[in-house]
Amino acid sequence: MESMCNMLHYCMLYACLFLTDHLPISDDEAGRSELKCYMIGNTGGKMNSEVNEWYKGRNVLVTGASGLMGKVLIEKMLYSVPDIGCVYALVRSKRGKTPESRIEDMWKLPLFSRIREEKPHMMKKLVPVSGDIMYDNLGIDSKILEQIYDEVSVVFHFAASLRLEAPLKEGLEMNTKGTMRVLDVAKRIKNLVSFVHLSTAFCYPDYSRMAEKVHDPPANPHEVLQAASWLTDEQVNLLTPTLLQSHANSYTYSKRLAETLVKEQYPELPVCVVRPSIVTPSYKEPVEGWVDNLNGPVGLMVGAGKGVIRSMHCIGHYHAEVIPVDIAINAIIVIPYYINSLPERSPEIPVFNLTSGDDRDTTWKEVLDVGKATVRKYPFEGPLWYPDGNIRHNKFIHSICVLFFHILPAYLIDFLMLIFGQKRFMVRIQNRISVGLEVLQYFTTREWWFDTHNFKALSTRLNQVDTKTFPMDLKIIEVEPYIESCMLGAKMFCLKEKLENLSKARLQNNILYVLDLVVTAFVFYLLPLYLLATYVEPFRMLLSFGGPFVRYLPLVGKAVFTEG
Repeated sequence: MESMCNMLHYCMLYACLFLTDHLPISDDEAGRSELKCYMIGNTGGKMNSEVNEWYKGRNVLVTGASGLMGKVLIEKMLYSVPDIGCVYALVRSKRGKTPESRIEDMWKLPLFSRIREEKPHMMKKLVPVSGDIMYDNLGIDSKILEQIYDEVSVVFHFAASLRLEAPLKEGLEMNTKGTMRVLDVAKRIKNLVSFVHLSTAFCYPDYSRMAEKVHDPPANPHEVLQAASWLTDEQVNLLTPTLLQSHANSYTYSKRLAETLVKEQYPELPVCVVRPSIVTPSYKEPVEGWVDNLNGPVGLMVGAGKGVIRSMHCIGHYHAEVIPVDIAINAIIVIPYYINSLPERSPEIPVFNLTSGDDRDTTWKEVLDVGKATVRKYPFEGPLWYPDGNIRHNKFIHSICVLFFHILPAYLIDFLMLIFGQKRFMVRIQNRISVGLEVLQYFTTREWWFDTHNFKALSTRLNQVDTKTFPMDLKIIEVEPYIESCMLGAKMFCLKEKLENLSKARLQNNILYVLDLVVTAFVFYLLPLYLLATYVEPFRMLLSFGGPFVRYLPLVGKAVFTEG
């Protein structure tokens, strides 16, 4: 009798398990996921990764495989989705290196250390494909292309030009027309189940709040591409302000047009749009603070840490809308599984804003304060000046600070380099920094708001194993430790500086601190007082009441108390 009751109990549990996977979506997705985990535990069965099961035997194509997000995506899939078929990585030849040699170099990065040590066999699943989204059929050899048509079922389109300050024609060619070319290839893939298009959370500046949907474009992307194809670069540059309208740069504009092209293919193609906010170094995986470029906030922190950037136009109390690269990649991997596990296809193209949304509470001022403290704790080697920059709310005051702290010192350094017969470089660097700051300030002088319902829904369909394997909760990130890991990541992975040299870097930092105090006191206090005391009689008489304090000030005392 007892055995029959046990059998009945297990049958009911498995029946409930089946129902939890096939019930319509309710408002309490999290409760359903917990119920499923509880029932699996009570049956004594071993819980497996459902995401891994979904990807089992599926082959994946990744464009932009050599970029930051492309590399992190490949590493995470090979490490955490072991039953995946193979990953075709679209890589172009660059600086005389073939795609194969670039992949070989990629394997040597610290990013792939845990695969090299724990799962070296997974490296065989990465297949380099020579190609470029600037060409029809992505420039892929016809035989390999046929193989992709037959074998691939998931496409991650990451390739793009990330130069925010790039000319509009370059942005359109890479980000908009490049997306069209990838879509053309995807149409011929026989068993395509998911096409994930990587966009940006900032491509709709004319909306006060970004919904998880594709809005109408400012212009027809096909007409814009056609016009750009027969206009010269100079003509496109002349038309750029009219075309961009509320867009501050070609990147967000070209990405917005690309979203429209992707939307046009839905539902004939299983496409979706993913919009991360500003992507920052990794939070935990595979290495804390991993980053391989100086784009965005990382470049700003390095520039400030080197003493080159001393002022930035930023509204300090506005929220910092960023997302660590590994959190974004976790969501991107889960999205194809999530969409295909829904009971019915959405009438509108699925869109996911990978942002902190209304949950954020970290401001740009907090980021700056923690960053400054971290630079003093872990200073960079060979700084040009003591790192003591600041943010300015007022653009006019910021412009004055740029003149005194950026431009004039740059010309002074280049003048000294000229005298000593050395190559001048500082003015050129400052010009590049000025362009970069101008672009970045577009994001730090506006408050951005996003809906994140679809993003948050991803975790509700994960079991315990996948929740642990693909964490997506941004609220667990502690600001100070994370920013510290970002700074250390930039120091070690981008600048190739070793922690063993910290004592030397701290000595340099201390010397520059004293020098900074002396120069600041002279330029901003003693020199103005000296000039006023020399040429303004009432001011000199006023200073004379300072007695011994003024008498022994360098320059000023002599100007005030010298007769005649």
